[in-house]
Amino acid sequence: MEKSILVEIANKMMMRPKGILAMDESSPTIAKRLASINVDNSEENRRRYRELIVTAPNLSDYISGAILFEETFDQKMNDGTLFRDYLASIGILPGIKVDKGAKDLSCHPNEKITEGLDGLRERLAAYYENGAKFCKWRAVITIANNIPSDACIESNMNALARYASLCQENNLVPIVEPEVLINGTHSIDDCDKVTRKSLSSLFSHLKMFNVYLPGTVLKPSMVISGQENDSRASYEEVASKTIACLKDFVPNDTAGIAFLSGGQTDLEAESHLNIMNQSSDLPWRVTFSYARAIQAAALAAWQGKDENLESSQSILIERAQRCSNSSVGKL
Repeated sequence: MEKSILVEIANKMMMRPKGILAMDESSPTIAKRLASINVDNSEENRRRYRELIVTAPNLSDYISGAILFEETFDQKMNDGTLFRDYLASIGILPGIKVDKGAKDLSCHPNEKITEGLDGLRERLAAYYENGAKFCKWRAVITIANNIPSDACIESNMNALARYASLCQENNLVPIVEPEVLINGTHSIDDCDKVTRKSLSSLFSHLKMFNVYLPGTVLKPSMVISGQENDSRASYEEVASKTIACLKDFVPNDTAGIAFLSGGQTDLEAESHLNIMNQSSDLPWRVTFSYARAIQAAALAAWQGKDENLESSQSILIERAQRCSNSSVGKL
């Protein structure tokens, strides 16, 4: 581990007024996205869509790094340039999702464990050799009757810490993503309780595995009401409870925080982040690592048609700019 390399990369990832673009949708997820606009889920259409994203004019004004799916990391653009090389050439750090997805947790109905540790050391060495600067691993925590269990939280946070230590061994900055799902009828207080328990466990495991926090980026969900809750919390309450929770559990020397949007609307995702960044006493950089909140409107405008490329890219850049403004409290 070269701590100076990790800090340099992490600082670039957290550079104001930028955020991290999540474009690492798994094969099933990108299939759903393309199906929503009646476009076949072919490798060529996935490539076309992702090229639309990375070639949007002035993207690097608002985006510091891009999380790629493995297919995209090794894929070439229309002119033969590798996506990862193109991103680096325009000043956007290329990163890669390295987990193998959330699978059923044995003997724990309706709970998940993220897999992918087998062979990870060798994969990480190859990713670093091929230009990756950071990686991402997502854990999934569900709130419902009598869950999450301690087994679900502890096993997922242990896996996140083991992944993070392996990343740093290879001079890759780990993004650790403990997502408390927005799905459900739970209250914001229920979410607060589960998020606190998850973050407490996460940072305990990170310490256990000697993970270097100044070279680590946290990608949490916000403390928020369930999507099906009839009386959802206000923007101000979400921002206030989220920051209070983070201050209680995230050490000040953590490189930064880049929120996932996690099913929020575009307006919710940008408004919550904007209010948080109007606070003057945040101990770490607080920005975004959004997927849908940047891409969804552009995807709908594209419809898989080349003649819609420029208008779709304009929408994407508008969304990226609004998220960028939110990351410095100037929306």
